[in-house]
Amino acid sequence: MTKRNKMVVILMSFLCVICTACGFRPLYNQTGAANSQALSSVVILKIKDRSGQKLRNFLLERFFSNQRSGITTHTLKVVINEEINELNIRKDGSATRARLKITANFYLTHKASGKQLKGKVSSTSSYNMLGSDFATLGAESDARNRALRSIAEDLRLRVAGALTNVPRQLKR
Repeated sequence: MTKRNKMVVILMSFLCVICTACGFRPLYNQTGAANSQALSSVVILKIKDRSGQKLRNFLLERFFSNQRSGITTHTLKVVINEEINELNIRKDGSATRARLKITANFYLTHKASGKQLKGKVSSTSSYNMLGSDFATLGAESDARNRALRSIAEDLRLRVAGALTNVPRQLKR
């Protein structure tokens, strides 16, 4: 090993020690005990329409990966809006591509104090509009599922961050 490589190894080891000593906890860890315990105390309210049902199911998968907590301290209300824009218009007026944008407004409420944390998460997904209606519906459904999964993951991270890093924000 050269002197430079030794210095890099020593520096990386030092950074690892410092990060663990400061109480660093990775928020992106899906099975972290702190995150799963905090998330399991959230009740996810029902969401309108079929897309809302899918989003709620994706949220339930992410929030309660291990088990549900008997104690619920927060409620999560989500309202979603979908918008489809047709792109690549041909000369005959038909479109060959579409963009689906789903926006989710969420409200995380602390049950005891009634304080709310509001936020907005959105995801955009594109799909081809084919000659066959069946194929186009399948592509649209797949794009919708991709966008909803992305929103569910973003919501999980936002709620976990609010519950583990700033608990006073909702309890005041």
